[in-house]
Amino acid sequence: MKNWRWLAGAGLVALTVVLGGCAAGNAKEQPGASGAEGANETSYEGVTVRIGYQGSGGLYGKIIEEKWFEEEYDKLGVAVEYAEFQSGPPMTEAIASNRLDFAGLGNMPIIAAQAAGIEFKVISQALDGKNNVAIIVPKDSAIQSIDDLRGKKVAVAKGSNAYNFLYLGLDGAGVDASELEIIQLQPDEAQPAFETGRVDAWATWDPNITLNVLQDKGRVLADGEQLGVLSPSFYIARKAFADDYPELVKIYLKVLDKALAWENDNHQEAIERYAAERNVPPAVIEAVFARSKSISIPVSDEIIAQHQQTADFQYEIGSIRKQIDVSEVFDNQYIESIRN
Repeated sequence: MKNWRWLAGAGLVALTVVLGGCAAGNAKEQPGASGAEGANETSYEGVTVRIGYQGSGGLYGKIIEEKWFEEEYDKLGVAVEYAEFQSGPPMTEAIASNRLDFAGLGNMPIIAAQAAGIEFKVISQALDGKNNVAIIVPKDSAIQSIDDLRGKKVAVAKGSNAYNFLYLGLDGAGVDASELEIIQLQPDEAQPAFETGRVDAWATWDPNITLNVLQDKGRVLADGEQLGVLSPSFYIARKAFADDYPELVKIYLKVLDKALAWENDNHQEAIERYAAERNVPPAVIEAVFARSKSISIPVSDEIIAQHQQTADFQYEIGSIRKQIDVSEVFDNQYIESIRN
C-alpha cells in the first residue's frame, strides 16, 4: 500500500509541502544594538519548528533531502522536527493542542476548525481547487451519475475537502445523504476498499484520483470543474505562533517558494524523481501535475467569498454547529511581504 500513501492529504498533492510547528518557548524581546529609540529583536532560543506532512516523498521528500528548512531556520537557532499526518482534520487537532504551528490542508478542515474555535490564520492558497477533488467509481461500474449513488456505499474521509465536495455534489443533484451509505475512511483504508468492491464509490483527492484512473482501476464520476464546485487548499498558521514569530512564517513561505521554483525549473527531473520513488509511470505524475499543481499565492476576495458560501452550506446541513465569518481568519500580510 506504500504507493497510495504519498501525500494522500486533504487536497494536497505530491508537490505540496506542509509545515507544522511547535514553539518550545516564547518570543523574548531584547534591546537592539542600534537605533535612537532602542530597536527590539526577537530571541528564538529554545524554539523548535515541527514540520508536518501528509504522506511522504514528492516535493516534501526533496525539501527534506536538501535540508532547505534546516538551512534557513538554523540561521536563527531554530530547531526542526517532522511529523506525519494522513489528512487535514488531525492537523487542526494538533494545532488546537499547540503541537503544530503550520499546516497545509483543504477548505473543509479549516472551516470545521474555525467553527470549533481553533485559532489560526490562513497565510496563502495552496491549490486552485478546480480538479483536485472528485468522486470516483470502479472503471466498469454501472454508476453513471450522482443520482445513481442512491443505495450505494461511498467512502470519504470525514471533515476533508472531499467530504464537503461529496455533500455539495449530492445537494446539487437533489440526492439526500440519507439515501446512500457514507462510510468514513482514511485514504489508506479507502483504497483497498475501493479496489475490492467493498465500497461503490470514493470521494477523494489527488493523487488518489489520477492513480486510480491511469491504472485503469477507476474513472471520474464528477469533479469540481464538472460540478462548478471549487475545493481550494490553503496554508494555515497557528495564530499565537504567527503573532509571536512573524519572521518564521515568512521563512516558511520563502522555503516553499524555493521548492516550487525548483520543481518548475526542473520539471522533468521532478517527474522522474516522483515516479521512481512511488514506482509508477512518469505519465501518472504528469497527470497529477495537470490536475492539481501546487501554488503559494495570496488569497483573493473571490476565493474568500466562495469559502464563505462553503461554510454557510456546511452550517445548513449541520456539519458545523455555528455560523462563522471566514474573513476573520484570512491574513495575506505574510505572503505579500515576501513578494515585495
